[in-house]
Amino acid sequence: MVEYTNLVKDNLFETKHGFSYQCDVTNSIIINFGGTIATYKVRDFLIFQRKVNSVAILDMLYDLSDKCDTKLIEATKRNFSRNLTICEIVQLRELLNGTKFSLTLYSMLNEVLSDVLV
Repeated sequence: MVEYTNLVKDNLFETKHGFSYQCDVTNSIIINFGGTIATYKVRDFLIFQRKVNSVAILDMLYDLSDKCDTKLIEATKRNFSRNLTICEIVQLRELLNGTKFSLTLYSMLNEVLSDVLV
């Protein structure tokens, strides 16, 4: 059985609230947000990122009831399930959007450089 400490990791994005990296061995994206670690295939990661971005933060801010102080965020296949405050949702968005940007950038660079090397 392979230990996760021995896996090849490519750091994608980091904030003061968490970080993400890509594991080449398992072909997955690992998100560490506030001590919660979740592993995603690229497709599942993109679904989760869209779900977090779809949270209506302004509606939560303007609703003065106690039920809108937090929102349950769940990922596909139960990789991530937490009640997050508005600030934590914004911080998670920053981490996920930065990770998606890095993946897109790496993909574009790989495409351009592979055309040059051929």
